[in-house]
Amino acid sequence: MRFSIQSRRDSQSNELMELATTYLTDFGLILDEEEPDIVISIGGDGTLLHAFHRHAHRLDKVAFVGIHTGHLGFYADWKPSELEKLVLSIAKNEFNVVEYPLLEVQVHCHSSETTRYLALNEATIKSPDVTLVMDIELNGNQFERFRGDGLCVSTPSGSTAYNKALGGAIIHPTLQAFQITEMASINNRVFRTVGSSLVLPAHHSCTLKPVKDQQFTMTIDHKHLLQSDLKFITFNVANEKVRFARFRPFPFWERVHDSFVSND
Repeated sequence: MRFSIQSRRDSQSNELMELATTYLTDFGLILDEEEPDIVISIGGDGTLLHAFHRHAHRLDKVAFVGIHTGHLGFYADWKPSELEKLVLSIAKNEFNVVEYPLLEVQVHCHSSETTRYLALNEATIKSPDVTLVMDIELNGNQFERFRGDGLCVSTPSGSTAYNKALGGAIIHPTLQAFQITEMASINNRVFRTVGSSLVLPAHHSCTLKPVKDQQFTMTIDHKHLLQSDLKFITFNVANEKVRFARFRPFPFWERVHDSFVSND
């Protein structure tokens, strides 16, 4: 089996990376940064996002597992003290693979080819200087004209991230869906939006069309983009899925409780 390790690059994460590399190679596994079968992320959820995008071109061949060196994350579920146990489980191939849906983002510009992205958590769009004005189409039909600070389109596994901070719903990560959540929409006598997040199933699509010719800032997970000459953006549940190596039960609602409800 081939493995790769993504570190947050702090001293503790780097030390764990060196130990894990030594242990795994002693068990006969091969360090392969380009074509691993399993990727170990050591840090937090942000570290795993970097690992995901590094290997996004071969998602059907790689599985991810996270060791958290900060707070318990939604993707990083192993403690540093459990490193030897994790290494032994990897060496014995004692894990199942679970798959979660991803968001497909296609950015269409007037003067260039369409650019396609995959998001593990979410994509956002804002206008840096003025109010964002976007027509929202659902399945090719006009739904509303949005005015406000921006829009967040998230995956189920990303629903506990920025989406939750905006008041969006928490969605179980196995559901084949995506969610559109508003950022500070303008609602008065003249302008109206639905005012609630929208959860769309896998066979639905969303298109955002700019009403004004302006620049837009976009994020795809941790990546920041500046878009001009924008024609429209489409969002769908992607055909690809992210694969996680699961060695033990990791109940989603327990994680939600421990992250947002528990005082322990």
